[in-house]
Amino acid sequence: MSEIRKRTVGDASAVTQDVNDDHKEDVESEDDGKIEVDLLAKTLPQGTNHTPEILDAALSSLPDRWRNWVIRGIFTWLMIAGFCLIIYGGPLALMVTTLIVQVKCFEEIINIGYAVYRIHGLPWFRSLSWYFLITSNYFFYGENLMDYFAVVINRTGYLRILVTYHRFISFCLYIVGFVWFVLSLVKKYYMKQFSLFAWTHVALLIVVMQSYLIIQNIFEGLIWFIVPVSMIVINDMMAYVFGFFFGRTPLIKLSPKKTWEGFIGGGISTVILGLLMSYVMCQYRYFVCPIEYSEALGRMTMDCEPSSLFRPQEYTLPECLQTITKMFNWKSTVTVYPFLLHSLSMSVFSSVIGPFGGFFASGFKRAFKIKDFGDVIPGHGGIMDRFDCQYLMATFVNVYISSFIHTASPQKLLQQSDLILSQVYNLKPEQQLQLYNTLQAALENRGLLNES
Repeated sequence: MSEIRKRTVGDASAVTQDVNDDHKEDVESEDDGKIEVDLLAKTLPQGTNHTPEILDAALSSLPDRWRNWVIRGIFTWLMIAGFCLIIYGGPLALMVTTLIVQVKCFEEIINIGYAVYRIHGLPWFRSLSWYFLITSNYFFYGENLMDYFAVVINRTGYLRILVTYHRFISFCLYIVGFVWFVLSLVKKYYMKQFSLFAWTHVALLIVVMQSYLIIQNIFEGLIWFIVPVSMIVINDMMAYVFGFFFGRTPLIKLSPKKTWEGFIGGGISTVILGLLMSYVMCQYRYFVCPIEYSEALGRMTMDCEPSSLFRPQEYTLPECLQTITKMFNWKSTVTVYPFLLHSLSMSVFSSVIGPFGGFFASGFKRAFKIKDFGDVIPGHGGIMDRFDCQYLMATFVNVYISSFIHTASPQKLLQQSDLILSQVYNLKPEQQLQLYNTLQAALENRGLLNES
């Protein structure tokens, strides 16, 4: 018994010592956090001051304040011109651009983690990050394809298999990455590797999930993509202009250059210009029609009879306003596009809540003592520096559509009829008969089918 007791005590001591060693190694690996942040600040590209040599030489005589203003203005208008050109290219160009922007934003976020990887020599971090990006895109873009191209996919043999087992295949791909990560763990850097694993997944949540929602917004009609994106751009531009010329009162400590004057001026400008843009776009089918697959034409179409949202409607003014209109012999009704009311909601969100996406990104960059995510856009920084607010706005618009706008599209239901019928055929005969009787009774109760 004494030998057993000694052996048990000895084993417990060994386990305790091993845990203590691991804890000590983890603590030691975390103690160099400050050194890492300083190294990151020197390693990562800082893009605000990165300008072409010709432009830099031409503006060398200007003070830094005005030099940055001119550079920022030039590349802002270049980006707006590029955005208009992409819109002209149609929905496919917008979707491809969304994918490219997503990949670039993910790269900029992961590069910060990759700098840690290079400092410590952690194995497979970058490869795993890109593998999870590919896996996530396979899942989310596959979901979109199944929603909008069900007819084509179900009539193609090998694609039907991919649709049937899409989620299982996606899960298997993720499990491969999960096992890969576990096998890459190094004893001394457990804490660091799990932090980077979480880092990758947060980046996927911020970037890939939002890109998926943006694609869904595009399919609802280009107006649901262009107007929200433009509102964020307008708010950012006008807040910068008002803050530059009139800014005196600091808004938030995370962004010392942000002022209340810029915040308020940008918000008012966004509401006015957003409503004006919405009014113009409501008059063109190219912008308001949802993107659907035409089986007859064998391609995507944007031709439809505009819904009631995009047709002028007459509204009666509240009684408190009617008393004023009667004094001037004005009409007590007003005719507007219903979409303008939804545009007002989006403009308020983009003005009040949208900037907090930028504040979040500012706090993130301050944690690592970096000024920008990258150096792709002179005067602005990286792609993520321009799209930090856009992702938050895309989520709001998608939730707004599904909550207040979206109704089942007959054409979409018909597109998915093959898939629905194949599922019905897989039912047992008595279940098929029960489904038929239930549908017949429902149609008879609504008067759509005679009982005879």
